[in-house]
Amino acid sequence: QVRLAESGGGSAQAGGSLRLSCVVSDFPYYTSACMGWFRQAPGKEREAVAAIYGGGGSTYYSDSVKGRFTISQDNAETTVWLQMDNLKPEDTAMYYCGLSRGYARRPLSATEYDYWGQGIQVTVSS
Repeated sequence: QVRLAESGGGSAQAGGSLRLSCVVSDFPYYTSACMGWFRQAPGKEREAVAAIYGGGGSTYYSDSVKGRFTISQDNAETTVWLQMDNLKPEDTAMYYCGLSRGYARRPLSATEYDYWGQGIQVTVSS
């Protein structure tokens, strides 16, 4: 069974940094997969943060994090990181890692993703 496990969340002050990790287990087709980070704040819908295609493919970012967050992947493509710099209080949310088994026409759409991690909390104080 495919499993995604996030780690690295926590608290930071505005302007600070955090790095999230997502480890994928039991999925043999990493190079054809798209992986993404999404977040959901209380009372709000889940929104896209960033996505990356396997095999060193393209990256995508939402406008709200572009220039501040960086998504990357290890060579084995079993781990995806989200480096979050210059954090803002509005970045406070539960962050989820998602995996799309195949090509995702809209990598920043949650409907493209087949598997999800349990989520990890990120809290940014002003």
